[in-house]
Amino acid sequence: MFLPASLLESLEGIEGYDRNSFEKIHLSGQQVTSIRLNPFKSFSPDSSWETSPVSWCPQGYYLSERPSFTLDPRFHAGAYYVQEASSMFLWQVLKDIYPGSSSWKVLDLCAAPGGKTTLLGSFFKEGLVVANEVIKSRAAVLVENLTKWGTDQIIITNNDPAHFQSLPGYFDLMLVDAPCSGSGLFRKDPSAVTEWSIENVALCSQRQKRILGDALPSLKEDGILIYATCSYSPEEDEEIADWLVGEMDMENIPIHFQPEWGIVETTSRIHQARGYRFYPDKLKGEGFFTSVFKKRSSTQKPRLKEFLLPVPSRQEMMQVAETINLPEAFTLFKQAETIRAIRKEWLPALQCLAKQLYIKKAGVEIGTLKGKDLIPAHELALSLLPLDCFPSVELSRIDALQYLRRKEIVLDTTYTGWSLVRFEGLPLGWVKILTNRVNNYYPAEWRILKE
Repeated sequence: MFLPASLLESLEGIEGYDRNSFEKIHLSGQQVTSIRLNPFKSFSPDSSWETSPVSWCPQGYYLSERPSFTLDPRFHAGAYYVQEASSMFLWQVLKDIYPGSSSWKVLDLCAAPGGKTTLLGSFFKEGLVVANEVIKSRAAVLVENLTKWGTDQIIITNNDPAHFQSLPGYFDLMLVDAPCSGSGLFRKDPSAVTEWSIENVALCSQRQKRILGDALPSLKEDGILIYATCSYSPEEDEEIADWLVGEMDMENIPIHFQPEWGIVETTSRIHQARGYRFYPDKLKGEGFFTSVFKKRSSTQKPRLKEFLLPVPSRQEMMQVAETINLPEAFTLFKQAETIRAIRKEWLPALQCLAKQLYIKKAGVEIGTLKGKDLIPAHELALSLLPLDCFPSVELSRIDALQYLRRKEIVLDTTYTGWSLVRFEGLPLGWVKILTNRVNNYYPAEWRILKE
């Protein structure tokens, strides 16, 4: 791997940077594979996988080899997320700063493809997580990954950061994993080396300030900002920390961690704001930077208008109740012809957000009603809602992969009608069993193309 000389020279003098060992680890060709388990779905890594724990995240594991995740049905069931280990340090940050005293409203501003959002969804079991992605195509990937994760308290939006100014002082916590020059991921994506330049670093730094400046009004007084990049460049890291303290009235917050983890604590040049650098020659992970802040300035919180979401008719409510035993904590609303469920406590928040933002996904899609029948949604199959009321069929690995390819499968059953298909107990989706065939309802746009 060729590393740009201008990058290597620009890092001289930064705490923790050792040019010789830094170059050596990048030239070694060594790759690190890590996953984070879904704590809400029953799964343990395959016995053929040799694993070791990620020190700063209880659900994180390193794998000794990279398996074919595409051909693992458990991956498609949302049993785990393939996430870079350094990024999982977010769990330690949250553990260190969260008082655990209330249900927080959390914004993941630059959320796609969803790794950190799924971690937020796991940590804030009772909170509300808004996952935003400005790019439409990436928002679609975000919807897929969060649907597979299954948690119901995540709302996905597709908005520019400036749109959040319509929600002044609304969020308790904001995560900005900012678009960056990407030097921290050179080992995972060597092609990114050719796109790196000093000029691009400067452009990214300007964009990071714009994103933060646009979105910070939606953070409440004493609210927490977690800023992160996968860049080594101080212009995108410590200099942004200085800008946040000096220009945006933010107070830097130190994070506690174990010295043996190999994380390097740095201080910014002007305001001595603490940041945390991950070097691949010092720990098992890729390049990463994060710094944490508290908002000092107050923001007036006006009474926000709500968009009253349509609700199912009494007849439709009864039809849904005949099919699924929805927990008492949930209520139903309609989006076009689909019926969705959300926790009652978060319905007012959804109605407020729907008035201000473009919502891609909220709650769990239950399905659509056709005549007297409920056509169950794929979201329902992968959700954490109780599905015991539906018949289910356990699939072999071969049949599970055929199902995930959206190909024909043969089931040995006398039952006819809608049925949940599972692999190792994990729901994969729906089939409709007829007398002479089985209709496969796996989403066409998600099907496996690899043979």
